[in-house]
Amino acid sequence: MSTTPRDPHFPVAHLRPPRNWINDPNGLVFHDGHYHACYQYNPYGATHANLHWGHFRSPDLLTWEPLPIALSPTPGGVDVDGCFSGNAVSDGDRLVAFYSAHREDRSFQHQPVTCAVSLDGGSSFRPRGELLIPELPEGCTMYRDPYVWQDGDGWRMLVGAALADGRAAALLYDSPDLESWTYRGPFAAREKEPISGTGLLTGEGWECPQYLPAADGRGALILSAWNKPTGPQSVAALIGEEHDGHFKAGPAVPADHGPDCYAPALLRAPGNRWLLWGWSWEARDEAWAVADGWAGVLTLPREIHVDDGTLRQQPATELLALRGKHIIHAEGETHGLQPVDLGTVGRAFDLTARLEPTGNAGLRLLTTPDGSEYLDIRLDADAGELVVDRDHASLDSRARGGSYRMPCPADRPVDLRVVVDHSIAEIFLTTTGQVLTLRCYPTGQSPWRLQARSAPGTRLGYAADAWELRPLVIKEPSTGAAESAPASP
Repeated sequence: MSTTPRDPHFPVAHLRPPRNWINDPNGLVFHDGHYHACYQYNPYGATHANLHWGHFRSPDLLTWEPLPIALSPTPGGVDVDGCFSGNAVSDGDRLVAFYSAHREDRSFQHQPVTCAVSLDGGSSFRPRGELLIPELPEGCTMYRDPYVWQDGDGWRMLVGAALADGRAAALLYDSPDLESWTYRGPFAAREKEPISGTGLLTGEGWECPQYLPAADGRGALILSAWNKPTGPQSVAALIGEEHDGHFKAGPAVPADHGPDCYAPALLRAPGNRWLLWGWSWEARDEAWAVADGWAGVLTLPREIHVDDGTLRQQPATELLALRGKHIIHAEGETHGLQPVDLGTVGRAFDLTARLEPTGNAGLRLLTTPDGSEYLDIRLDADAGELVVDRDHASLDSRARGGSYRMPCPADRPVDLRVVVDHSIAEIFLTTTGQVLTLRCYPTGQSPWRLQARSAPGTRLGYAADAWELRPLVIKEPSTGAAESAPASP
């Protein structure tokens, strides 16, 4: 899965087609021995338009097969202007995809639910051809993004919404057969409020609601916060319990502490394991992405669960198989201002580190020989936060900067796992189960270097290991797969 000539910012271990625009992960489902990952896809270019569902499947999260485009707008149909976001379920020998039907002659904020069915393992889908839920509940100023799951012998659905009374909401439906749906009211609804520990808000409307049922104890409602006039903002989670069709939860918390993760979606995997993928958008000028011919990438698949009232995430266990050559093994201490070189890495690597600082200290990834371009991951001991700073991560002025934080206990060792893949970095704070996703676009061509650094008067004990990150195996696309764009609209 590569562009020609090789694009230095194109990821190799994160899922996306070789070209064009992608956004939200859709249709995540395990069916007939395969993980299915669909995504919002523009077959004609690298901008948000002409939205279809692209489609991959995999037996193991490592080898992926491009399948034909799953959903395409129907000329003159209920989805003539786009097959927008939703999910899919496995029902016997059927795959049933539920999605938002977009028409320009309706309000952009009102995208009713429809569906399509596959009887051949996802190679083709037959659209319903009419709306599944034609009437929107009264008082909805926004309505989109169905999420369907099996509950006992029946089925339930959440739809993201904004309400006329100023609350954002996830609306609840139920069905005995995936055909007839009964509206039960808001599953959860809140006025715009702060997301704990951030300067962000939960939004005027909620997109892509996802429900992680309680295994034992509390579950999570994951939502994507939407605000006027900017649109998508951030991702948050409500941790709580369901009572009589209503989700009772505490304050909203971040589902990802970084600036470049949105619309995360869940997949219930075998063994009652839950996986999550998000959309990591571009953090560079649109003209740059258009010139390169691609935009957007899916995050790594993450194992996700609620433990002791906290949402915890880590890379899917299968991804350990992507570790190649062991390129760094370093243990020791720093004292004061003199940094310690830990070794060199390529543009794609998987790092684990244990840091034991007495004050402010951390790691720096230097991407130019003179050290003028770098990504910092450091502990702010006074604030009790891990800081990821990309203000100097690209010498290209078209790339975004910014410094981002997540809570990090300062009274114990800090365990990290950092996966860097060309232009995407996912920083997992293993100590707490939190994660921060961001994009950066280094210009340096020579091998990158990793350093341990500490502030004056600070000692940093460190142990670090890094491995080359192998590419995903992408099979040759079958006829009509997403990599083969259909004729222009």
